[in-house]
Amino acid sequence: MGQEADIAVVGGGIVGLAFAWEAARRGKSVVLFERDTRARSASVRNFGMVWPIGQPPGESYCRAMRSRDRWLELRDQAGVWAAACGSVHAVYEADEDAVLREFATAVPGLGIACEYVEPRDAVRRFPALNTDGLRGVLYSPTELCVDPREAVAKIPRFLHEKHGVALRFGTAVTSVEMPTVRTATGETWRVERCFVCTGADFEALFPDVYAAAEVRRCKLQMMRTGPQPGGWQLGPHVAGGLTLGHYKSFEVCPSLAAMKRRHAEQYPQHTRYGVHVMASQNHLGEVVIGDSHEYADDVSPFDNPAIDKLILDYLRRLVRLPDWEIAGRWHGVYVKHPTQSYVTAEPQPGCHVTTAPGGAGMTLSFGFAADWWDAHG
Repeated sequence: MGQEADIAVVGGGIVGLAFAWEAARRGKSVVLFERDTRARSASVRNFGMVWPIGQPPGESYCRAMRSRDRWLELRDQAGVWAAACGSVHAVYEADEDAVLREFATAVPGLGIACEYVEPRDAVRRFPALNTDGLRGVLYSPTELCVDPREAVAKIPRFLHEKHGVALRFGTAVTSVEMPTVRTATGETWRVERCFVCTGADFEALFPDVYAAAEVRRCKLQMMRTGPQPGGWQLGPHVAGGLTLGHYKSFEVCPSLAAMKRRHAEQYPQHTRYGVHVMASQNHLGEVVIGDSHEYADDVSPFDNPAIDKLILDYLRRLVRLPDWEIAGRWHGVYVKHPTQSYVTAEPQPGCHVTTAPGGAGMTLSFGFAADWWDAHG
């Protein structure tokens, strides 16, 4: 005999957790399936940056800020570590500084909180920065830091204990034929709606949908140091000039195109591997460093030490770490659509594929789930 729930969620990463929580907080009974005994993929292999400053003004930025509010709820209700650290973009070239000044002038009127900081003030406010040759800093107060490993482990327990979500970890879903969800362990569940939030792995359940979705796999390489000595603090998340060319938020700046052309000429290897350099510090004192972007056929199961060197060499221009020894290296793979922030499909009535946050899952997923339920709940 089968079991019943209002909602099934397939996938225990951040997108699946977001949809499970949003359904449960609206009074739905929820069962959450994850094929592994704990989530192991993209959601635990990232900076842990909640990064509104990277989202363009309007819907995306508002969605990121809504996610930010949800993270702070998790901090207060579930004991998930979430630090309101903010972020800085530190730049060392005139064209990068022009982009920062344009951005700081344009976006406050569009609802984005940030300020331009002169180098003389940055020395006092952000002591971890390398101030040699520093031309300017953009400060945003909205970014959070979370530890993906801790968060993705704690949130399911919170969902079960607070909201009664049925957890089926170590349980692979083998088919969805609405209203029935079947698993490899022989369970069957009758549900009103099913959300498939399995990243690139939704190809296994719905290969036709995957083929039509036009998504690409993206591999990123990352590193972390051990805990920094003496309680040293990085402070805000740190990014540099290369990051200005990566996030769509900066496309409001007239000087951006010229800066990107210069970057392509000066940093051909960074361009080739999609390297833009960022650093954050978690509650253990470790500094998480990355990252790169290799797509589709360029994705290899083997990491490239040359990419790590490109990242570290560039980061040395941005920050002064007391201890640069790398304690861990890894890569993650996620799927990304060339233009959309998420890919959604409804291959069967009541079955919703939701995937491809494009590397912004920690930033957007809670807000996206809330927006979806507002529109369809």
